[in-house]
Amino acid sequence: MEHALYAFSGDPITYGHIDIIERAAKIANRLTVGIGANPDKKYLFSLDERTGMARQAVAHLPNVEVTPFDGLLVDYACEHSIPVIIRGLRNGEDLNYELLLHQGGQTQRLGIETVFLPPDQAKVHISSSMAKAIQKEQGLVHELVPMPVKQALEARLSGQYILGVTGTIAAGKSYACERLLEFGARRGTAVHNIDLDKIGHDILSARTEPLYDETRKRIISRFGDGICKDDGMIDRKRLGEIVFSDNSLLRELNEMMRTPLLLRLRKEMYGKKGVLLFNAALIAEADMLFLCNNNALVITVNAETQERRLRERGLDDKQIARRLASQYNEQQKISVIRNAIDRDRHGDVWLHDTSGAEHRVADDHLAETFDQILARMGCK
Repeated sequence: MEHALYAFSGDPITYGHIDIIERAAKIANRLTVGIGANPDKKYLFSLDERTGMARQAVAHLPNVEVTPFDGLLVDYACEHSIPVIIRGLRNGEDLNYELLLHQGGQTQRLGIETVFLPPDQAKVHISSSMAKAIQKEQGLVHELVPMPVKQALEARLSGQYILGVTGTIAAGKSYACERLLEFGARRGTAVHNIDLDKIGHDILSARTEPLYDETRKRIISRFGDGICKDDGMIDRKRLGEIVFSDNSLLRELNEMMRTPLLLRLRKEMYGKKGVLLFNAALIAEADMLFLCNNNALVITVNAETQERRLRERGLDDKQIARRLASQYNEQQKISVIRNAIDRDRHGDVWLHDTSGAEHRVADDHLAETFDQILARMGCK
């Protein structure tokens, strides 16, 4: 068909909507996506915000135009010489509703036809209401909505602006997070430091809920009784000696820890408003950049300073080599982040170097960078 119209409220746009749009764009030479304005409906996002998010979500489709509209959909279609309206159907309830809309439109005798598209079964459950409900309870919505929408939901519903803080071992991540807490207090912005390593340590050696007990049992079964303490908790030093000597074992451990870690992380996030710092050395390696919407501050350090700091921690040459080999170097981390930004068409990366700099000079740069980050993420 030459030209078709697909309309929805887009509060917000989801992967379910995008699926229909992408398929409709294959059968129509031109596709107009209309974002509706109903004065009787209470929206989470303004019409401009909803239209902007939709445009960003379908920017990869050259034959698709997104525009706001009001009034009857058939009137808009007729005025713009669009002969066909495309509607998505998720279930029988949707079908009954859409048939009523079609029949109502037919009463206007404008000659506009309706084509129904069934959903991709993998996306049939997705709705704007579901995404909002899950976000309100601090759930994961990255598989329901595009990343810019996820970030917007976090800000609007949870009052949260999430920044990943990462870097190699001994780069100075913890110090940087401490300083960001101070900068936030100085400017009147709430900042929370959520250390993913500490959450992991808590799961291995403190949490008593059944999920974490079962997780520890599986880890002990895989890596041996030698890592098990008398109380059933895990000796992290012994576990580290095993996994830091073999990257495949470290990846296996990370996979075992992924679900409980994400659950505890969401518990830590719940109810916190302001800037949330995800202090995580392996956020790039562990494919968890979606947590911070690809917004990451990478703390960098030169080899000389890094080695000195590691020796101050009591590590010998062999231990240093193993720890460095167990994670990406700075350039690899930055490359992974930038690739994720390109893939998702969203996010940003900032760099802050701590190599032997006089603290005041380094802190001044970090403060300026923090202001840039807050402005970029829309945190006032």
